[in-house]
Amino acid sequence: MAAPEEGQFLKQANSQSTRGLLRVIILCLIAGAAISSRLFSVIRFESIIHEFDPWFNFRATKYLVQNGFYSFWDWFDDRTWHPLGRVTGGTLYPGLMVTSGAIYHFLRFLSLPVDIRNICVLLAPGFSGLTAFATYLLTNEMASSPSAGLLAAAFMGITPGYISRSVAGSYDNEAIAIFLLVFTFYLWIKAVKLGSIFWGALTALFYGYMVSAWGGYVFITNLLPLHAFVLICMGRYSPRLYVSYTSWFALGTLASMQIPFVGFLPIRSSEHMSALGVFGLIQLVGGVDFIRAQLPSKQFQTLLRTLILVIFVVAFGGLVLLTVSGVIAPWSGRFYSLWDTGYAKIHIPIIASVSEHQPTAWPAFFFDLSMMIWLFPAGVYMCFRTLSDEQVFVVIYAVLASYFAGVMVRLMLTLTPIVCVASAIAFSQILDTYLNLKSPKVDVKENASSEPAKVVAAAVLPDGLRSTRNPLVGIYSYASKLTVVGSASIYLMLFVLHCTWVTSNAYSSPSVVLASRLPDGSQHIIDDYREAYYWLRQNTADNAKIMSWWDYGYQIGGMADRPTLVDNNTWNNTHIATVGKAMSSREEVSYPIMRQHEVDYVLVVFGGLLGYSGDDINKFLWMVRIAEGIWPDEVKERSFFTPRGEYRIDDEATPTMRNSLMYKMSYYNYNSLFPAGQAQDRVRNSRLPAEGPQLSTIEEAFTSENWIIRIYKVKDLDNFGRDHQSAVSFDKGHKKKRATKRKGPRVLRVE
Repeated sequence: MAAPEEGQFLKQANSQSTRGLLRVIILCLIAGAAISSRLFSVIRFESIIHEFDPWFNFRATKYLVQNGFYSFWDWFDDRTWHPLGRVTGGTLYPGLMVTSGAIYHFLRFLSLPVDIRNICVLLAPGFSGLTAFATYLLTNEMASSPSAGLLAAAFMGITPGYISRSVAGSYDNEAIAIFLLVFTFYLWIKAVKLGSIFWGALTALFYGYMVSAWGGYVFITNLLPLHAFVLICMGRYSPRLYVSYTSWFALGTLASMQIPFVGFLPIRSSEHMSALGVFGLIQLVGGVDFIRAQLPSKQFQTLLRTLILVIFVVAFGGLVLLTVSGVIAPWSGRFYSLWDTGYAKIHIPIIASVSEHQPTAWPAFFFDLSMMIWLFPAGVYMCFRTLSDEQVFVVIYAVLASYFAGVMVRLMLTLTPIVCVASAIAFSQILDTYLNLKSPKVDVKENASSEPAKVVAAAVLPDGLRSTRNPLVGIYSYASKLTVVGSASIYLMLFVLHCTWVTSNAYSSPSVVLASRLPDGSQHIIDDYREAYYWLRQNTADNAKIMSWWDYGYQIGGMADRPTLVDNNTWNNTHIATVGKAMSSREEVSYPIMRQHEVDYVLVVFGGLLGYSGDDINKFLWMVRIAEGIWPDEVKERSFFTPRGEYRIDDEATPTMRNSLMYKMSYYNYNSLFPAGQAQDRVRNSRLPAEGPQLSTIEEAFTSENWIIRIYKVKDLDNFGRDHQSAVSFDKGHKKKRATKRKGPRVLRVE
């Protein structure tokens, strides 16, 4: 008898080894698909950094690699926020730069001289493969079926909701932060299930890494305490929960405080008070649980009521007192705007002006999540069927992330992982049920009244009937199984097609290089941004100060390498409002502001010729609103609207609008491209006044090929009164290009 048992054991071991090897191979293929799907931008354009914030991250990474970690830590950047400067080392999350720098030095150690730019461009695709693996591990802790983990990894690898911030060249904090988010959650679930200090310490370690990488760490800071609090309220307190939470909070708080930009915020800001409060609560619950075993029941009840009353009053009173006294900082405006969606627009317009801070439109959910939008609630419902401690986490995460994703577009990122997990749980249940050749057995409950049911079941469904063994009709028949599995396969193929199309067409175009269509349908690349920044780099002094709206500050610093007044850090609202005031005021008001801040050149983005809607005229009202918040008596938004409440740039534009510096810089010399009186703004579909604006305090220095970037030089005091025509001077090449271009407007359609 021993030989057959030994053979069966070996057979099972071989089967498990084969399945394990297949899972590893499948995960490697999923990681390959995740990485390759993010390379469209490199293939179609080139290896280039995208968007705005990534350019600062790239510039900071180069500084770190060239000067070392300690110089980077103490870096004071005097080429930004002129004349204030910025203590860069203490005002950023360094995790992204340190990660890239470590990879760079590791490859150098292996004698692989890879350029730091290519590491930065490919970092996000590389970490997307790790994110897929982390999602697999997290899902395996939630579901009993291994197929759920593989499906979740596949979903996470190619879903547009994550790809939108992780394509090649998207060198932003989220490039590594989403991996750290998912992996920290996996470690937390592991710690709660095992009650292990080791897993709790690992959770704290990766939480500290997450804090160094992205401000979204606050989501973890509040979600883990909420999970512990709900478990306590459900009566599921256990020593495992105490050990895991205490080890995470103690070590994680110490780790997060090592980041200079965070500092003492974990113990002095309202966003972190929930974690501290639950830490105190779990100590109380643990103490009460210990005392319960030492005292008689009646005395314990009296003591418990007294403790709850006293501790609640003391804790609440202490929190209010510390908040009022300023020891504990109130919620930041960005965090408060998540609860009051109208707060930012009224009180902090600079936050509301950012497109990714706007509420999410319904089509965006279907666009970024595709078929998972209806699988997601099904997976959450299935967690309610057993509702273990880890599945309670899924429910809490799903509810919280769904709300935040609804109030802010950017937070679709935090929703995507749990959507992939829940959808995989639901989809794997469907496949596991209908791919099983055996039909489910009739389940008759064993109780005193079950005998009649057994008799009826035996009479109606005898085991010998072929229709019972292999039914031809019914929910578990072969026809039903074939239909369900076939439909599921089609859904998966459509999902892959949708994700591939969205990735290649919507999320793989760098903002500094625009793709357009000529009238004959052929593709045309518009490279005005880099053309203008290169002109600044080659034709201006090394310390020439550039004034532009804050959107372009990081790009000017990264590509043109010139000092700027404001950039995308947006830490000083008054300084940004100063630029807004200069842009929205008359030249007589703007010129002293520019001279006071030593501005040499002014850069504006204008899309009226090509139909490029992301220009400064469309952003202009936000400049006005931000300036009005600081100088309400000098800048009034109402002055830029007609009596009928319209924002216009044609003959009916208000005098305030037509005399503003922004309007003049955008439309200066624009009429010369069209026949007399026919000048047309293709973004706003408006015909411009026959007589264009004139400039007296600044002079045109450069206009890019398609008129998207226009750069003006601020006149010196002795040139203030000169006529513009005698003041403007171009280099010969630019003159020749302008003369050729003014033969007639070029009609392009920007994608």
